[in-house]
Amino acid sequence: MCDVCEVWTADDLFPCRTCTRVFHDGCVRELGYLRAEALQAMKDTAHTTAGWSCYYCDNVNLLLTEEEMYSLMETFKQCKIIPESFLVSDELLQYRHFVSKQLFDKDLTDEEEEEALAQFAALDPEKRGQIEWADFLYHESLSVLRKFRTENSLVRLLTPKERDRARAVFQSLDQDKDGIITGSETLRAQTSWFQKLSQEQESQSCNVSISHVGPISENSPASSGSERSRDKDDNWAVSWDAFLRESSIYILAARPNSSAMHIRLPQ
Repeated sequence: MCDVCEVWTADDLFPCRTCTRVFHDGCVRELGYLRAEALQAMKDTAHTTAGWSCYYCDNVNLLLTEEEMYSLMETFKQCKIIPESFLVSDELLQYRHFVSKQLFDKDLTDEEEEEALAQFAALDPEKRGQIEWADFLYHESLSVLRKFRTENSLVRLLTPKERDRARAVFQSLDQDKDGIITGSETLRAQTSWFQKLSQEQESQSCNVSISHVGPISENSPASSGSERSRDKDDNWAVSWDAFLRESSIYILAARPNSSAMHIRLPQ
């Protein structure tokens, strides 16, 4: 049944790829949650392999606690970032300098400035010279989750649909069905969650697509946060439980419908 009006109509219900909710386009339009172009995107993608995230699942800020969101908004306020406004590259650099000074009592290095600009480019895939407020907030929210939550707690945030699709990816890579895949296959699967798909094209990285978030060059980091280093060779063994734990943040980052890149890809 439609999550809004609770009426079942088989012909015009649009499912969310993340949760079990379905919607009538008219009901979503009347709620005013989606602009005209977002409504059209819902109609174009909801029934495709890429899928569409409803306005609940698209908004990863909802994964934060009230305290986490309050702390984040206080940081924005101190840095004079205006909510709901576009950000240009200078504002992002200013914000990164402020956070570095506040947390580490030091200025950004030249390398860190370059990384921040690479992050800006990842959040501005259409190269308009500005990033949407929602994309900036998604990036910062995911950074908070990654920094302060354990992998097990991130797994608990996943929906049954996300777990099922991740399981399908794991099984497609587990050719000998022994419940183990390699580390390189794990990285390849995680990267596939950011594979942009056309409505007709299947994922090139593995047999089951997770999302349609646009790809980014492996050498262009999309986050200013440091990645966990990988000092093992590409053939280390990864079980299903370990695969799900290590992949959870990438699955969550694939929820937004935006083509912006909200988290650094695994390397």
